[in-house]
Amino acid sequence: MNAVERKKEQAMQQMDTEMFRRKANEPNINRGNIQRDPGSKRSLSKDMILQASLDAFKKLNPMVMIKNPVMFIVEVGTFITLLLCINPDLFTASEAGRGYNIAVFFILLFTLLFANFAEALAEGRGKAQADTLRKTKSDTMANLVQKDGTIRQVSSTQLKKGDMVRVEVGELIPTDGEIMEGLASIDESAITGESAPVIKEAGGDFSSVTGGTRVVSDYIVMRVQTDPGESFLDRMISLVEGAQRQKTPNEIALTTLLAVLTLIFLIVILTMVPMANYLGIRLDLATLIALLVCLIPTTIGGLLSAIGIAGMDRVTQFNVLAMSGKAVEAAGDIDTLILDKTGTITYGNRMASEFIPVQGITSSEMTQAALQASVRDETPEGRSVVELAGKQGQSWAETEYANAENVEFTAETRMSGLNLSSGMKIRKGAVDAIKRYIASAGGRIPGDLDEIANRIAKAGGTPLAVAIDERIYGVIYLKDTVKPGLKEKFAEMRAMGIKTIMCTGDNPLTAATIALEAGVDDFIAEAKPEDKIAAIKKEQQEGKLVAMTGDGTNDAPALAQADVGLAMNSGTMAAKEAANMIDLDSDPTKLLSVVSIGKQLLITRGALTTFSISNDIAKYFAIIPAMFILAMPQLQALNIMNLASPQSAILSALIFNAIIIPLLIPIAMKGVKYRAMSAERLLGRNVFIYGVGGVIVPFIGIKLIDMVLSGIL
Repeated sequence: MNAVERKKEQAMQQMDTEMFRRKANEPNINRGNIQRDPGSKRSLSKDMILQASLDAFKKLNPMVMIKNPVMFIVEVGTFITLLLCINPDLFTASEAGRGYNIAVFFILLFTLLFANFAEALAEGRGKAQADTLRKTKSDTMANLVQKDGTIRQVSSTQLKKGDMVRVEVGELIPTDGEIMEGLASIDESAITGESAPVIKEAGGDFSSVTGGTRVVSDYIVMRVQTDPGESFLDRMISLVEGAQRQKTPNEIALTTLLAVLTLIFLIVILTMVPMANYLGIRLDLATLIALLVCLIPTTIGGLLSAIGIAGMDRVTQFNVLAMSGKAVEAAGDIDTLILDKTGTITYGNRMASEFIPVQGITSSEMTQAALQASVRDETPEGRSVVELAGKQGQSWAETEYANAENVEFTAETRMSGLNLSSGMKIRKGAVDAIKRYIASAGGRIPGDLDEIANRIAKAGGTPLAVAIDERIYGVIYLKDTVKPGLKEKFAEMRAMGIKTIMCTGDNPLTAATIALEAGVDDFIAEAKPEDKIAAIKKEQQEGKLVAMTGDGTNDAPALAQADVGLAMNSGTMAAKEAANMIDLDSDPTKLLSVVSIGKQLLITRGALTTFSISNDIAKYFAIIPAMFILAMPQLQALNIMNLASPQSAILSALIFNAIIIPLLIPIAMKGVKYRAMSAERLLGRNVFIYGVGGVIVPFIGIKLIDMVLSGIL
């Protein structure tokens, strides 16, 4: 065992001790998500609702409201009705009473407050998470390494890009950086929520460290990669609280559409006045404002911003940091997924999948021999042999091997095993190495050994021969095991019209075997970094959006080229800077979940837009007949809801228009339930549920409100 391996072993032991201590002292620690204390829970607390209520009033500021054209028009109308409450004849002679104007004013005011409340509530969840992260970010002291090698303590805020910092056991890592020297276990629970420390070392793809995490064993010397205020944690705080949230292209397009619709309906209302005067019909200003508010898409206008913020929040709930809302939205439009094989589709460790005996040996004898050769093998392959043998009914007693001599694997012998006190020698290793070992001992080579080994190699596996004394018992079939459940996930992707491509450095035969077992649509064998970029560009030239995951420096160009690049938090700084999403859990399969979240965001926005516009149909039948029915009794035929009076009809439609916004807040925050299906089926389903439902629900709601108001009025 060399020095690096010894340090890794020591780090693992200290890491185990740290985990044991944590389990004893922190029995209620939450794993796998970003919240770590009761104050940071994502459930809506009383304080969060109260703060959102206060913020709803603050957002009435016209300078804030003008960013949302639809709701700004509503605010202008609310201000005009307030003036009418003071003087009903301010603009023109009015037949409506002061009480009617006051009722319209308060309904419009609550429409604004409900819309602002939805946005403030979505922002409040992000701010609560940001407050939790700020507790992690503190002005820590850093051990700055001077040019002459001496150490000087400085504030972490004084560190600049390129500075060298030494971090000892128990100290917080002051900012983002790259390990240049040392190997240590790092506690990243403050960022990921996962209590198990991770091993980081200089060089390779696991050398980047994040500010706010803690060294729990050994020490590291790191090079600072960011300037003050630009660290990973700083960006994360700004993004999750919405401080840097920009509207996505689809959101901007929809806002523009809503503004155009609002302008069209405003023109319609303005032209309605001279037409009514020509017919001898007098329309009150408050009624015209009520009609305008009911006709313009106020429901989606009030919820649009909340949907976008909540979509970003859903991504962070999966411990994924999106650098922009555009990245989340792009994930919903992905046509092609490009995934690495090792660590993404497969576990990355060769694991025992079968014990194949040679001629003259029974399956039970071969399984027992493989178990005996692996009981002291602490490698992932060795542990997988013991596990598989246990599943096949074989067991071993520690006392039988208490005095056994452990034979370590070396590059020269390419074998490992045990020498028992009884004199029995057990070996496991490469087929050619075992053949030479048996031949030198005067043993016989089974005739079918090479055929078994070649069959395993052609299937993409690794054959390990097992021998006891001078006899070969068989071959252990090791293969890079495909993660369970992936085939079903890829089938879901296929149902959504998403193509999956596996990239691997394996030979074509091995790649084809893994691709078939995993269920991907295509694969690229013997892939180099430039091959990944070429594959992404090829798909993009065909007009497709491409997503990719990676963690190494060699993945950075491809991550930057992809429309959605998901980098692992455990990966290099180059990969994280090139990507537009970072997975804090470093789970490469998370990309599949990100795609689902992106689609859910798009579906939620589309569904609520459909529902909002469909609502208008019912409101037409409520308000239009009510406005003209006294002067034109023939319009009674359009009063299909049989509403009690013109005033009650208008107020009922206006009240429904207001209360539907808070009723839809849970859907905007949680998102419409997403099912894997084609775009055509999704469209049909949403049109039926939110289109037809959006027409039916207002008819029922307005009628019920009218029944209540008719008794009051």
